[in-house]
Amino acid sequence: MTTVFSEHIQITPDVCGGKPRVAGHRIRVQDIAIWYEHLNMSPDDIVYHYPSITLADVHAALAYYYDHLDEIRQDIRESKAFASQLATQTPSILERKLKERNVRAD
Repeated sequence: MTTVFSEHIQITPDVCGGKPRVAGHRIRVQDIAIWYEHLNMSPDDIVYHYPSITLADVHAALAYYYDHLDEIRQDIRESKAFASQLATQTPSILERKLKERNVRAD
C-alpha cells in the first residue's frame, strides 16, 4: 500500500504548502476530493479535465483522501475560511469599477 501511495502521492514541505498531492504535479489530494465529492466529477471526468494525471493517480488520491478523511476535510475547511477572509479584505475589482462608474454618473 505504501508503494502505491509513494508512486502516486507526494508530500513535499515546500510544494503546495506541504499538502499531499499527485506525484510530479501541483494537484492536491484535496482538489481531487472536492472535484469528486462536491462537483460530482467521476474519476474519468477528472482525468478528462486534467489529462496530465492518470486514472491511477486519481484513484490513489481518493484512497489517500479516504484514509486521511479528517485531516483532508480540515484542510478543505481551512482553505475555504482563508478564501472567505481574503474576499472580505480584498474588494472585487469589478465592484470597485462599478462604484467608480456610479460616482461619476452622479
